Amino acid sequence: MLRKVVFYTRVWVTILAPVVLLFLPADFFDKGESICLSKSLAGIECYACGMTRAVMHFIHFEFEAAWEFNKLSYIVVPLLFPLWLKAVFEAQGKQLPGILGKLT
Repeated sequence: MLRKVVFYTRVWVTILAPVVLLFLPADFFDKGESICLSKSLAGIECYACGMTRAVMHFIHFEFEAAWEFNKLSYIVVPLLFPLWLKAVFEAQGKQLPGILGKLT
């Protein structure tokens, strides 16, 4: 029983998170201090610094702003899409068809 609750919670959060982020303004996370441990302790930006802001701008089709925050968002966002599709199919009790179903 607990296993099903965890499964469906994970699936529905994965499905709803991008939808909720689409309804927020693109600059919602632009204000405020960074909480990156690498930046606060060592003063060095890590590869993930600015990724949340970059993804927000990317999904709102503000590609130039996404590039300025983190260039890796151009790799991360397309890789997240198949995982989102997998969650949609899992919520229906199906497996993702084709090669994506075998890879994920």
